[in-house]
Order: sequence, then structure tokens, then C-alpha cells
Amino acid sequence: MLEISKFLETPDFLKPYLDGKATRLGLLCLWATLCVLIVDQASKAWVVYGLRLPLYGQVKILPFFSITMVRNLSMSFGLLPAGDWTRWLLTLFQGLAGCILILAAARARHVLVGIALAMIAGGAIGNGLDRVRFGSVVDFLDFSGLYFPWVFNIADSAISIGVALLAWHLIRHDAGPAATQS
Repeated sequence: MLEISKFLETPDFLKPYLDGKATRLGLLCLWATLCVLIVDQASKAWVVYGLRLPLYGQVKILPFFSITMVRNLSMSFGLLPAGDWTRWLLTLFQGLAGCILILAAARARHVLVGIALAMIAGGAIGNGLDRVRFGSVVDFLDFSGLYFPWVFNIADSAISIGVALLAWHLIRHDAGPAATQS
């Protein structure tokens, strides 16, 4: 039988980036997660209740940018069918992923890794909270004037930026040792 403590150990590929306990940097990353979450939820509250976008649908800001109300009942690119089970499955996944990423960010030893994990966690939890509060994810940033067809939100941006930062760090960090092993 697999021990739970063995299951919860840090995976080998993350060990160079994460310490066994919370670090001072990690605690700062928790603040970054909270900031992403606050900005995300405040922007969505402004769109839904302040601008009352559900009534008006769209506010044109610039020729290439609008604030457009879109309720995402599924996930990116409609990969899952919309439905009540989808809502709660995605909420559970986003909550679990967010918690795991928060724990990892709290143990970060590299600034870029910690910030990246914090941004991804804040975005995942923010979109999960939307599903609980509104029944769907509230998307509103519309750059269709630049031929970008998707409407997104602050949480989506945080997740995308966090993934890009993490990938950049891993590529940059792994390039050094790989080159010397040849």
C-alpha cells in the first residue's frame, strides 16, 4: 500500500526549485497570489455590478479593445460540454490545483518560480470562485479589434503569464547543466 506521505512528496523534477518548508520568498509569493485574486475578483465585480455588463453586453473603449461580457460555461476552447457536472468538476480541479500551487509557491527558492506558481494559483482560484459565485467564468477583455478572437479575464492572463515565466525559467535553468553534460 502506498503511503500518503510518499504520495505528497515533492516530485524529483521540482526538488531543485522548491525547499521542504516555507521560505521568506514563498511567503511573499503568497501575497502575490492574494493580489492576483483580489484584482481578478474586483475587476469581475466591477464588470458585473458596476458596469452592469450583463445588461449592456459591450462597452467600446478603443478601436481595438472593448469590455465585452462573456460567460464561459465550460473551459478553454469549449473542450468540455457545458453542464452542471462540468461546472463542479472544473471548480474542484481549479481549487485543488490552486491549493497545490500555493503550497509549492510557499516553498519556492527561486523568485521566478515562486512568482509564476503564485500567478497560476491566483488565476486558477479566481476562475474557480467565478464558477461558485456566478455559475460560470466571467470573461470581459476583448481585443478582437486586433484579430484576437478570444475574450478573457485577469485570471486567464495571470495563468498565461505564470506558465510562460515558469517555462522560460525551466528552459533557461535546464540549458546550463544540459550543455555541460555532453
